Amino acid sequence: MIICGIPCIGLQKFDFPNTRRIVLNLAPADLPKVGGRFDLPIALGILVASGQLPGDALDGIESVGELALDGRLRPISGVLPLALAARRAGRKLIVPRECANEAALAGDLQVLPADHLLEVVAHLLGQRSIAAHQLEAPPVSSVIEGDLAEVRGQHQARRALEIAAAGGHNLLFSGPPGTGKTMLASRLPGILPPLTEDEALEVAAVRSVCGLPLSEQWGRRPFRAPHHTASAVALVGGGSWPRPGEISLAHQGVLFLDELPEFSRHVLEVMREPMESGQIHIARASHERRFPARFQLVAAMNPCPCGHLGDPRQACQCTAAQIQRYQSRLSGPLLDRIDLQVEVPALPPEQLTSRETGESSAEVRERVMVARNRQYARGALNAHLGSRELEAACALSTADRAWLAGVLERLRLSARAYHRVLRVALTLADLADKPQPERAELMEAIGYRQLDRQRQG
Repeated sequence: MIICGIPCIGLQKFDFPNTRRIVLNLAPADLPKVGGRFDLPIALGILVASGQLPGDALDGIESVGELALDGRLRPISGVLPLALAARRAGRKLIVPRECANEAALAGDLQVLPADHLLEVVAHLLGQRSIAAHQLEAPPVSSVIEGDLAEVRGQHQARRALEIAAAGGHNLLFSGPPGTGKTMLASRLPGILPPLTEDEALEVAAVRSVCGLPLSEQWGRRPFRAPHHTASAVALVGGGSWPRPGEISLAHQGVLFLDELPEFSRHVLEVMREPMESGQIHIARASHERRFPARFQLVAAMNPCPCGHLGDPRQACQCTAAQIQRYQSRLSGPLLDRIDLQVEVPALPPEQLTSRETGESSAEVRERVMVARNRQYARGALNAHLGSRELEAACALSTADRAWLAGVLERLRLSARAYHRVLRVALTLADLADKPQPERAELMEAIGYRQLDRQRQG
């Protein structure tokens, strides 16, 4: 007798229970179970229920793994989240040997690697102990691909990039083709602080669920750049059995959307919730999932369909109606959630050919880390502060508050955009080592609402 995915126990020196029916209770019942990861615990449960293993053999032990028909253990995906749960429960964890190092990343967890069902049984019977796996820590790459010093000119865009990194703000670059928008976006991970151990585990857990190798990105902030033809499922996650999408793979890192208006309007709108909450909730008829999605959005777009609006090198061929339709693909609520909207103009030839270099990523990163430490002392990055905490941190003078109210009325900014301006101003104050934002920081923060100003003519 063979149960699909479980070896014939009778061929493995054990007696299969003499019964026509075996009842398996995989609790809780409301959680869907997929894949072969339950093969090993089911086989061990049968052996305990039939008296071939002691009743207390599995006390304090969790096990996971797929079984081949000859009893060998096969690797599975998603081991790291399982290991983190076992660590929280204070249990040991038996896993296929190929999964042992990934499980050991959880830390403070006894991981027992095995190759075969018989090996596991011998350990549980006390006949031959399995040695706990010793973690082989994956190397953290110190090499940063691309340095900010390589970017010629574009001082305002570089400044915006530093502000975004310091406060965790979303950022939009707008400009003609070939002005360095993509190059600038790719430099953002290099000026962000390195991942903490907890953040690295969160990032690795998402990759583990997706079946992606952990060694390639361990300790590095993710940088994801999906194509503009990506579907909503590919971007935010989903499917009949929901899986994480690009926004979850960018968790604790950067999500770069090039040619932003070319993305489907529906795709962009479903991003609004995770941009605020830092997680994505996917509901199906029978179940629901929540995946982490605390990403930093960096987007790039052309100012018009042909890309040359305002480009001194080439005349724009678009009509006013075409420009309006193109720019209206980005909804007001989406733009409200993008704190920094920056024009990236074409550079004059003398700047392109200049040998003068700007600050390196390492120099900018030092300032970013100092500013972030000020924010952590307040409890969170400025981009993630709630309205009450933000108002408490920004104790504006009466004159500055009146001035800001007038500007907001002229630009007809929403309440959400108002709070975004305050968050950016607070980050500017942190970078300047000021306790509170003043008029200069408010003016600069308003200056980064470029698309709002264009919409108001």
